[in-house]
Amino acid sequence: MTTRTPVTDPAAADRSAVPHYPFTAIVGMDDLRLGLLLNAVSPAVGGVLVRGEKGTAKSTAVRALAALMPPVGVVAGCRFSCDPAAPDAACPDGPHENGPGAQRAARMVELPVGASEDRLVGALDIERALSEGKKAFEPGLLADAHRGVLYVDEVNLLHDHLVDLLLDAAAMGASYVEREGVSVRHASRFLLVGTMNPEEGELRPQLLDRFGLTVEVAASREPDQRVEVVRRRLAYDEDPAAFAARWAQEERELRERIAAARALLPAVRLGDGALRQIAAVCAAFEVDGMRADIVTARTATALAAWAGRTDVLKEDVRQAALLALPHRRRRNPFDAPGLDEDQLDEVLEQFGDDPGPEPEPDPDPDPDPGPGGGDAPDTSPDGAPPAGEGQASEPPVPEPRTEDGSGRGEAEAGEQPHASDAPDASGDGGAPGPVGEGHEQAAVGAAEPFRTRTLSVPGLGDGAAGRRSRARTEHGRTTGARRPRGALTKLHLAATVRAAAPHQHARGRSGPGLLVRRDDLRQAVREGREGNLVLFVVDASGSMAARQRMSAVKGAVLSLLLDAYQRRDKVGLVTFRGTGAEVALPPTSSVEAGAARLEKLPTGGRTPLAAGLLKAREVLRIERMRDAARRPLLVVVTDGRATGGADPVAQASRTARLLAAEGTASVVVDCETGPVRLGLAGALARDLGGAAVTLDELRADSVAALVRTVRDVGGRDAGGRDAGGRDARRAPGARDARDVRGARDVPGAGTPRPRRAA
Repeated sequence: MTTRTPVTDPAAADRSAVPHYPFTAIVGMDDLRLGLLLNAVSPAVGGVLVRGEKGTAKSTAVRALAALMPPVGVVAGCRFSCDPAAPDAACPDGPHENGPGAQRAARMVELPVGASEDRLVGALDIERALSEGKKAFEPGLLADAHRGVLYVDEVNLLHDHLVDLLLDAAAMGASYVEREGVSVRHASRFLLVGTMNPEEGELRPQLLDRFGLTVEVAASREPDQRVEVVRRRLAYDEDPAAFAARWAQEERELRERIAAARALLPAVRLGDGALRQIAAVCAAFEVDGMRADIVTARTATALAAWAGRTDVLKEDVRQAALLALPHRRRRNPFDAPGLDEDQLDEVLEQFGDDPGPEPEPDPDPDPDPGPGGGDAPDTSPDGAPPAGEGQASEPPVPEPRTEDGSGRGEAEAGEQPHASDAPDASGDGGAPGPVGEGHEQAAVGAAEPFRTRTLSVPGLGDGAAGRRSRARTEHGRTTGARRPRGALTKLHLAATVRAAAPHQHARGRSGPGLLVRRDDLRQAVREGREGNLVLFVVDASGSMAARQRMSAVKGAVLSLLLDAYQRRDKVGLVTFRGTGAEVALPPTSSVEAGAARLEKLPTGGRTPLAAGLLKAREVLRIERMRDAARRPLLVVVTDGRATGGADPVAQASRTARLLAAEGTASVVVDCETGPVRLGLAGALARDLGGAAVTLDELRADSVAALVRTVRDVGGRDAGGRDAGGRDARRAPGARDARDVRGARDVPGAGTPRPRRAA
């Protein structure tokens, strides 16, 4: 295994090659710049999460921050960046001798979304550990980021197992690597900065809480500001070095101000009045735990130091709460982070007896004349940093947060309702629909969501790690061993010993150690859970609007969306009504987007069931080309009626059989209500080769609550009997206890396929 050659100053070397876009040249983005600078002043704040739409300079600002961080002292030659004044006693490169050490620039280490576990935490050479008893350790990104910045772009797309490792390191300030009894530990304290687009899905609450601050960003809608953004960006792209030189003076002044605020920070006094305000605000907004209080206190202290004051004022507490609390108030995945600023002001007024002095004028108003000496101010009244890329630089620069919250991002704004097809006035060739089928009705609200029973895809998959269906994964229970394909990641110790044991005499073994060659190593095969693509096909026709049925249907789909969020699935939404079907939501990791589209879904018109199934088939075909490993689960929410066109019931049946022949795992949520039921949804389930479940049976707390697994369409003979010889043919809509126990007893349809060997 090769060892990396230590670099004296990799960050400086990288900057000298292609200078980063200067932090002070970023236009607008007051909240973003302020949040990053507060972490530079006080790393104890705990990092920042940047949420916003595409193309808003999130990554540009974070990368520019590294150039402003003060240099750090390190032990010369230490791969783990130990502090010469207090070296880590457990450092794998230790023990270190006392010495002056060396200075290097603070590092900003980027964690790719698709990184492996070994790349993050480091890798142990298992072969040397077994044969020589040596801990040959190659440091990972957590070691590189120690005493620097760890940056995760698109942090909401990070795999669960990497999220768990990040949480452990952030909580303990150290990274542990363990492989078959061989362990290595090293210090890992870093400033965690993440960026994300909320449209692509939200973060797990555990990781969300680890970010000290959160800021929302959105591109400016002011033409003058957008012009300035484009002008500066084009100038940078034309000659990065010359552009950086134009802003060198502003960068130097900002760096000096950060150093001055750091020096002042220990002298800042957080009085009892300010502490009572912080505690009252956190209690009023019902945030979980005490981390919110601590982070808000640290942020308010950093704000005072940044403004050059030694006392924390009410304005500092207010600004700190706006940065530290919004992401800690979410109660379910469909809640958008946010804070009611009117309520915040009321609480601060109620507990406003702050014994601190009156605010002093900012000692450094820091006007931004620009590199050529213009007169546009570059700081906000509270001492926010110079303007930046992605938003406008128009005097005066707005406050980091306005009273009405206008500085917040727009990515979570409600989606516009989709246009629906006009009602089909022609005669239908199928069963007559209920009253109201020919008229569009306004969208109705969803019923209260509930905990659903588990739906999973049959067989063993190889998709991305999740919590739904069985799959071969890097984590889980060990089920076997195989020769490694590429780098060894999970050693199967017993299999390795068995492979090496017969060759010990031939290899000349004379001592107690086991002679292991690379050919002896065996990779552990593990079985865990994967995330799936859950594609909802929702009937929005007039028949669903009857008897206020759509409210219950939306509540059921909302519940399934919540279940998909918890199980790390991708979701998509196809609706059909009127004369056709449409993709209301292409497959995405954002269940919030699915909930927003569902809420605004209107009803009315005829029931083109076949069109909905064909549209779903097309969506699945495209997704299969994009990600063949992610297996789909088709959830059809309908009462089974089909109207419009010639013989609509037969068309829907043929389309369902086509999906079944392609092996698509399906479940039909039967929305039919009333004392008399036609059982059409049950017939559709048989054509799909899947399960039929009523809205009541979908509940995990229903009387018949058992875990339902969507079984393969195969396993039945030509006579319609299953593997146990039971008659699988029943009248449409008929249900018995077997339907509740699991989908294996729901009859299949289409061309019978032989049962695959286990």
